[in-house]
Amino acid sequence: MNIKSELKYTKDHEWIEINGNTATVGITDYAQGELGDIVYVEVETVDESLKQEEVFGSVEAVKTVSDLFIPVSGKVIEVNQKIEDSPEIINEDPYGDGWIIKMEIDDDNELNDLLDADAYAKLIGA
Repeated sequence: MNIKSELKYTKDHEWIEINGNTATVGITDYAQGELGDIVYVEVETVDESLKQEEVFGSVEAVKTVSDLFIPVSGKVIEVNQKIEDSPEIINEDPYGDGWIIKMEIDDDNELNDLLDADAYAKLIGA
């Protein structure tokens, strides 16, 4: 199970990487493993401002569909075009080429609500 120490995590298995006022968001290695083969990703919230924990999209695997929850309040500014054509990239590289969105953060203080790598590892029993 790959859990990167430099990232923050949600209890819903999204990760977020902060770079100034912009963040990259995806699903964790644990989440992609639990979902199985990902066949489709839908994000229709580009240019929308969302509150923390609102749904920003969904991931469809062979046997299930799972909502994606935004880790902190902000505006969705970009969707990873690679996953539109090849959603399996999320299974292969969830923390790299398999990122899902980029967003502008509204409130840095909400980052304190997220889990660090150790807390996330405990959550999933790793």
